Amino acid sequence: MKPLQEFIYELMDEKKAWYLVYHDKEHTQEVLSAAIHIAESEGINEEDVSLLEAAALLHDIGYVYTAIGHEEKSCEIATGILPGYNFTAAQIETVRGMIMATKIPQKPTNHLSKILCDADLSYLGTDNYSKEAEKLFLELKNFNPEKTREEWLQQQIKFLSTHHYFTATANKEYKRKKNQHLSYLKSQMPKRKISVKHSLKFIGEDIILIFLGILISGFAYESFLVPNSFFDGGISGISLLIHKIYHFNLAYVVLIANLPFIFLARNIIDKSFAIKTAICIVLLSLALYFVPYPHLITGDNVLVAIFGGFFLGIGNGLILRAGSSLDGIDIFALYTRRRTSFTTTEIIFVINFIIFLIAAIRFDIGISMYSMITYFTASKTIDYVVEGIEAYTGVTIISSKSEILKSKLVNELGRGITIYKGERGYLPGNFEVHNDTDIIFTVITRLEIRKLKDVVYETDPAAFVFASVIKEASGGILKKRKAHTEAHKPINRKKH
Repeated sequence: MKPLQEFIYELMDEKKAWYLVYHDKEHTQEVLSAAIHIAESEGINEEDVSLLEAAALLHDIGYVYTAIGHEEKSCEIATGILPGYNFTAAQIETVRGMIMATKIPQKPTNHLSKILCDADLSYLGTDNYSKEAEKLFLELKNFNPEKTREEWLQQQIKFLSTHHYFTATANKEYKRKKNQHLSYLKSQMPKRKISVKHSLKFIGEDIILIFLGILISGFAYESFLVPNSFFDGGISGISLLIHKIYHFNLAYVVLIANLPFIFLARNIIDKSFAIKTAICIVLLSLALYFVPYPHLITGDNVLVAIFGGFFLGIGNGLILRAGSSLDGIDIFALYTRRRTSFTTTEIIFVINFIIFLIAAIRFDIGISMYSMITYFTASKTIDYVVEGIEAYTGVTIISSKSEILKSKLVNELGRGITIYKGERGYLPGNFEVHNDTDIIFTVITRLEIRKLKDVVYETDPAAFVFASVIKEASGGILKKRKAHTEAHKPINRKKH
């Protein structure tokens, strides 16, 4: 094992990038030491210990080439070099399995992978936690300079709250101190003081949003979808299917179908969200039962598909802005994602595919296809209601005239900018020609994209510009959104 160890350490020294503050040779040495210690305590045989050592040495080697998908890169490297150290194909596959198990969220499938996962995060329960956490924070800032201490503190609290060790040894030796670190982190969270006046204002706004959302959603159901036998996705779609097949009152079906997901919400999100969601679903059921909506606005399938989805999207979007939900599908997807390898999008897609497939088989394929348009329209409308028309876009600009552009972006457009140091050039046929340059990054609304491009290309027609959608932005000189609206947005969970 020593020749492999020497090779890995030499490779890490040779390829070490300046931005790798945490995932370096020292981290690998500590994981290797912790893995051997846990293996000895767990009574692992000598051959398996050798496999565990190889996995510990290789589990982060991919970082010297890429931070994105580094586990897969580590597996690729392991497959390439381990035959030279007399590892069999079966042994290499075992090592690869252990490496992939360390991917966050960790999903070990056997005893050896559980040991490696615990060794990889053993620092959470040691006296070195503060030092290692600081190194990880600095490394993440190298990838995301905008990351703040408060964001990092919140991320650490969430991570330590949900993390658990897999082996008896790790639970015995690390769990108590990890919980102590978690308690300390929670004590460091800044206390946000919200005046009674602001609290009442937020509550009042939420109540208005909820009642408007309920009434508009009920209108979409009773005046568009139900009279024309249209369906939607998610739990709403399931409710409409049950109503259509068995002729149960839709008000009862919506209430009963969503009840299980209210209990799920309490466990995987929080009690407040679950209570508000329960209130909204009950109110929707009452609206469907008592409010005398117009029974049929139009029988035109195209208009029903578009405007039914439009009004449904407005109603659901207003409820989301109030920090609640009218459909348990997202809650179910979040619950399932934590227990499978599927993403939330994949889970929702499969459920909706089944709903529309049943509608096509049981009723009419044309209605099923129109219902897909309804769902698509509702989804896009929700995006506009929740995000607003001023959804943010991140723009990166690489130009030889960066100094002029920096001045124009700040002084003419009034935008804040961030500067990355980089190199430009390296073109085919002139690879050796390159020079230092400032890479400009700024955040604008999509309404300002055309204006920004005009400014850039007037200054430098050869500038390289690319944009990416930003789901949420706050702080800096951006327009301030309502605090409670931002708090209700879904959390974008980054890898630890």
